Amino acid sequence: MNLHEYQGKEILSTFGVKIQKGIVANTPQEAVAAAKKLTEETGTGWHVLKAQVHAGGRGKGGGVKLAKNLGEVESIADQIIGMQLITPQTSAEGKTVHQILVAEDVYYPGETETSEFYISVLLNRTTGRNMIMYSTEGGMDRNGSRRNTTFNFYGRNRSCNRNVTISSASCSVQPWFIRCCF
Repeated sequence: MNLHEYQGKEILSTFGVKIQKGIVANTPQEAVAAAKKLTEETGTGWHVLKAQVHAGGRGKGGGVKLAKNLGEVESIADQIIGMQLITPQTSAEGKTVHQILVAEDVYYPGETETSEFYISVLLNRTTGRNMIMYSTEGGMDRNGSRRNTTFNFYGRNRSCNRNVTISSASCSVQPWFIRCCF
């Protein structure tokens, strides 16, 4: 199943997961309108514009950019919408960007540095069960870090026949993965 980021976030929000608020736009003018609405709703003055294509590595390919004012929202949206986005997960021809997600900037503007994490629930095709992958090496350089790091996967594959909560799992962080025993 292929989902765009905004579709995944919509699903998560129906289950009460707090998500970064965003609005899909198909034109630079829609992007500006979306940014204005997000500013009214959240108070954010900066916005993240994210290409909505079925591929990872969008940031490295130029498909995720920060806009610090409405003029930049329009300019960046104009650059991203219609571009051929080439990432490590696309062919050499890339994928045409037809829409973007205009999202609130959610980085904590406090005294300490922000941290990015990576977590994913993946299907283990061998067992037909889900597994959880986690890394403290999140963000745009995650794929490069993985290739340059020796790691092992420890854990059990689990079927999703019951709700999983933090209290129902005992977890220990490994260099690249999380081990969960439910």
